[in-house]
Amino acid sequence: MEKRAAVSEFLGTLLLVFFAVGAAVFGAEYIGSTGIALAFGFTLVALAFALGPISGCHINPAVTLGVWMAGRMPFHRAVEYWVAQVVGGIVGALLLYLVANQIPGLGISGAFGTNGYGYRSAVGVNTFGAFVAELVLTFLLVYVVLSVTHRIAVVRLAALPIGLAYAVTQLIGIPLTGASVNPARSIGPALFAGSQPLSQIWLFIIAPLVGGAIAALVHRTTHGAGQPLQDADWQTADAVAAGER
Repeated sequence: MEKRAAVSEFLGTLLLVFFAVGAAVFGAEYIGSTGIALAFGFTLVALAFALGPISGCHINPAVTLGVWMAGRMPFHRAVEYWVAQVVGGIVGALLLYLVANQIPGLGISGAFGTNGYGYRSAVGVNTFGAFVAELVLTFLLVYVVLSVTHRIAVVRLAALPIGLAYAVTQLIGIPLTGASVNPARSIGPALFAGSQPLSQIWLFIIAPLVGGAIAALVHRTTHGAGQPLQDADWQTADAVAAGER
């Protein structure tokens, strides 16, 4: 199960980047920012139903950080998730890049669904404003995830509020920064979009992680600390997910 969970996180992040970021790359002219936000939310809902029982469907390093800080997973599992998520985001962006290169006249350099602030922001938000925005938006997502999920897996009904929260972060965040809320989602496209997105990528790694950490601390205050999970608990969950119990 441990391998299946990591593969699920890899696959989920790959699909999120390809379809949701793809909506921004290919469809912005046709669906606008609202359509892009819904693409992110709908994709996450679908993936939560598909992958939630296997890995929890974090597909976001900030969510994994919050889950680990909440005591719901061992640190070594969190590291495996982080690696799988970042690699999945890169592969998803690579597939997106391969398709985009087949479209004449499609501009990739400097855009490609990447995040940005200052001159790369639609509204010109400065560095501090972008940092605060990404922190607060990620806080909302991670806080909702921690509040509506089971201690280990995403239960079926939790997919909807998580997807709605994600769509809201995109509706607010797209004009500001392009709405990262997810370091893996930002790293992948930035690698294929030139030096400008890469020069600003630090903010879209640090701010979401800080937001996720704060969400875990606040959740502990509002919902209680709970009982930390041990490896034995994960082994039981693995057996259940694999149909062994």
